[in-house]
Amino acid sequence: MFSFSKISYVNVKLMFFSEEIIFLRMFSSSDYGTTSWELIVRVDHQYEEEQKEFTLRVSGDLHIGGVMLKLVEQINIARDWSDFALWWEQKHCWLLKTHWTLDKCGIQADARLLFTPQHKMLRLRLPNMKTVRLRVSFSSVVFKAVSDICKTLNIRRSEELSLLKPSDDYFKKKKKKEKSNREPIIEDILNLDNSVTISGSPVSPGLYSKTMTPIYDPVNGTPVSSTITWFSDSPLTEQSCNILAFSQPSRSPETLAEMFQPRSLVDKAKLNAGWLDSSRSLMEQGIQEDEKLLLRFKYYTFFDLNPKYDAVRINQLYEQARWSILLEEIDCTEEEMLIFAALQYHISKLSLSAETMDFTNESEVDEVEAALSNLEVTLEGGKSENILEDITDIPKLADNLRLFRSKKLTLKTFKQYWFVFKDTSIAYFKNQDLEQGEPLERLYLRGCEVVPDVNVSGRKFGIKLLIPVADGMNEVYLRCDNENQYARWMAACVLASKGKTMADSSYWPEVNNILSFLKMKNRNTSSQAPSDPECMDMKPECFVSPRCAKKYKSKQLAARILEAHQNVAQMSLVEAKLRFIQAWQSLPEFGLTYYIVRFKGSKKDDLLGVSYNRLIRIDMATGDPITTWRFANMKQWNVNWEIRQVAIDFDQNLSFAFTCRSADCKIVHEYIGGYIFLSTRSKDQNETLDEELFHKLTGGQE
Repeated sequence: MFSFSKISYVNVKLMFFSEEIIFLRMFSSSDYGTTSWELIVRVDHQYEEEQKEFTLRVSGDLHIGGVMLKLVEQINIARDWSDFALWWEQKHCWLLKTHWTLDKCGIQADARLLFTPQHKMLRLRLPNMKTVRLRVSFSSVVFKAVSDICKTLNIRRSEELSLLKPSDDYFKKKKKKEKSNREPIIEDILNLDNSVTISGSPVSPGLYSKTMTPIYDPVNGTPVSSTITWFSDSPLTEQSCNILAFSQPSRSPETLAEMFQPRSLVDKAKLNAGWLDSSRSLMEQGIQEDEKLLLRFKYYTFFDLNPKYDAVRINQLYEQARWSILLEEIDCTEEEMLIFAALQYHISKLSLSAETMDFTNESEVDEVEAALSNLEVTLEGGKSENILEDITDIPKLADNLRLFRSKKLTLKTFKQYWFVFKDTSIAYFKNQDLEQGEPLERLYLRGCEVVPDVNVSGRKFGIKLLIPVADGMNEVYLRCDNENQYARWMAACVLASKGKTMADSSYWPEVNNILSFLKMKNRNTSSQAPSDPECMDMKPECFVSPRCAKKYKSKQLAARILEAHQNVAQMSLVEAKLRFIQAWQSLPEFGLTYYIVRFKGSKKDDLLGVSYNRLIRIDMATGDPITTWRFANMKQWNVNWEIRQVAIDFDQNLSFAFTCRSADCKIVHEYIGGYIFLSTRSKDQNETLDEELFHKLTGGQE
């Protein structure tokens, strides 16, 4: 009869058969130290279809680096394994802390591990609808991965962009079309396979350097020839960097009609559900190798936009604005649509001209001289004669304007009053003689919504003010007499809504921007009519939304676009793109990202609009804003991850909570934190970002 101690019983495997005890295997502690076990690891070879499995004998005190070393020795293939890491399939996470032991990671014999490269190929559709294929880190958090991607593509301020996984509806119409075509559609892809965006290492020394910033011609936005020499080590040289820096030919009306177009605010909300989590890696979010994602400007605060070294960034921003107009992702009037069409036509003509596309004719610019010249312009600053006056004297506006207060079941009748605008408020009186007395009412504009209500051809210059009150929003309409009066009052209202006065340095530039936009809208009847050959040369349906194109015959639409084009015909290429972006920014819906939410205590869903400085609760049935909350008045926000509820506290004991219905609450939480993070940027930072602060503000405490 055998007797076993507790220790020996663990290490002995017994089989009882025919009343006999047979010893199959016995392992002593001297053979493997403490307890050891078999760990199966699959290896993902780049050039082999099937993954191979390897069995390793390991113990709990072995660190992750030791496991990889054992695995590479057993594979016995001479190659560079430095980019490989272990992926834990059940836990859906990377094992990147190589000094941690298996016990500390919680890995046991049933763990399924994959030894795979951290950098994999990914297809990205850029804002200009061009698809690039490049190698991206699948182990870094998305915030870092996007930064590396932008370095490869020469796009500054990567924190403004992110990756969006499109919904099934995004390619729905295209798929229907493909079924009816016998020949498959071959997508034109810019292959940047040679670019390796490895975190912590430079991506082509001259491509994205802070000491030698690529310089672009400030007039037409084309890179000077010395910049091209900086691209010599970059894959962009081989494929020609102008693909990213210049506008591509317009798509045909048929192709435009096939693309997904949101028809309602609910459709727009669904488009925003696919933003990836910036605090997690691509692999952790289920992104597969060679999958197609969208690279887009996520946050609508475009900091330090400079034509000298932002040719790619400005062009991609212009393209995102252009497609948002064409696909009606943002609403605009018919008059505004024609202005956008005229600018697109002008940009298209300049982009295709031989002079613009020829980089070799540019004069050689010494790199150091260009840097010194740029520094001189920065230090020179603006004129200083009126600095003291701006500090001590806050300007005011005083004019006769017409006023209408929105009421149910009443006609819109305007009544004239004497208005005085000072600081951030408007007071109005019965007439000018009573200005020194008490006003009939004072409107405080800090935190209000300012919406243009303009029809230049109809000589209508109105301003719609949505002023937040305790139970919602008060609608107030102001009507000006002419363009100059409207520009001054509109600029003052916009600044006041942000808490700024007319003494701010941005007031007069804002006035000039408004006037230039009104000038573009003005139909120039005295100018020479466009010639028939020019009308025949253009395809007007390519420059407007399909819905707008259906309202006119092709020749009529071409004539109206060319008529509007006369107001912008003298602009340079980069000026036209910047003017397009400014006009896009002036639209009432600009910068609003919609989500379907259910507010706590409510029995129906509402829309939540997230902007760079505020949140707006919107009625989903009518599209009317219900109330607005400014980020400036926000005290704190947090997420209850158990019930997926976002709670926000504001000044004056105001608070509310909501659950997200169209997306994960983490996406909305990240939007709020992201905008607050971007508001902390300054030019003193030398383009360095506090990534830790970003993750604190956006990551939550999940």
